[in-house]
Amino acid sequence: MTMKSPQTLVGAGTLAAGAMFVAGALTIKSDAGYSGVGPNFLPWVVGVALLVCGAFLIYEARTGGYRDMEEASGSATSHWPGFIWVSAGILANAALITTLGFILSCALCFVLAVRGFKSAEDRLDLSPRAWLVDAAIGFAIAAPVYWMFTQLLAINLPGLTTTGWL
Repeated sequence: MTMKSPQTLVGAGTLAAGAMFVAGALTIKSDAGYSGVGPNFLPWVVGVALLVCGAFLIYEARTGGYRDMEEASGSATSHWPGFIWVSAGILANAALITTLGFILSCALCFVLAVRGFKSAEDRLDLSPRAWLVDAAIGFAIAAPVYWMFTQLLAINLPGLTTTGWL
């Protein structure tokens, strides 16, 4: 199999995703909302963008392949411990978001994902200090996101308390 075949498949997959977005946009009512933009506007934009990108990817693949590609970095094999750490973070977030609230569950997800990425780089640090630093960074990222959604945009996210601040 030449390198053109996988590259063409990437373009075809992008075209297929774009077609699915456009098909989905056709099923959404186009009643104009704020500023004349209806709920089907964004799916149309994403669908058309994916169709254009998919066509461009196929063109590039069929006319010589992706040009100026760098050699792939990283290991040729999977790093299962890192995958397990990241998966545990995502699953813990999904399982605990209604119990711990958005901020704490996302901070936990961040901490576990960092363990996975550092594990993949052979820099895994399981010291209490590393856990606390990563938890503080995760909290510092998740808290403003939560407050922006709940306080500024009035979008309900699960919180630990009913105050809307945690």
